[in-house]
Amino acid sequence: MKVSRRAFLGAGGLMGLFGVNVAPANAWAGTRAPTVTRGRLTTTICPYCAVGCSAIVTSEQKDGRWVVTDVEGDPDHPINEGTLCPKGASLYQMANGETRLREVLYRAPGATRFERKDWDWAAKAIARRIKDTRDATFQAADDKGHKLNHTRAIASVGSAALDNEECWLYQKMLRSMGLVYIEHQARI
Repeated sequence: MKVSRRAFLGAGGLMGLFGVNVAPANAWAGTRAPTVTRGRLTTTICPYCAVGCSAIVTSEQKDGRWVVTDVEGDPDHPINEGTLCPKGASLYQMANGETRLREVLYRAPGATRFERKDWDWAAKAIARRIKDTRDATFQAADDKGHKLNHTRAIASVGSAALDNEECWLYQKMLRSMGLVYIEHQARI
């Protein structure tokens, strides 16, 4: 079947004339489930992609620690207006998943097994390795004497979960260390 442009537009005009509404339908969320009526509400940004959808996380205190009980889209956020994609809707599972890694596992060079370390040790070890790598590879000037003040041995891939202010601070930190290779996950 071959449809010309004139016939297609004419059919659309007739549909409008006869009152066929082709506008998008509005979907309204139902009432909140009765099991999720109490708890602390916290807004957050979904960490999965660069869209920046907002979610409302409901958490309750159980046995002295905060536990996520529900995650839903933020209806007041201009990007997602209360909707979440399947990955964003799974944020509850990310917070409460049984297989989620909750401690630092370190495997020394040449070792065959991981050993448990605390978070303070991990933060200090990462900072020490960044400092040592920067010091060993920092280039103040090129062969012609032009100022460079950079290192090409460290790269950074940013996160879509950062807001503008956090991105600004992150960029300042990276550039103050002399990084050249700065990328963002949304562009990869």
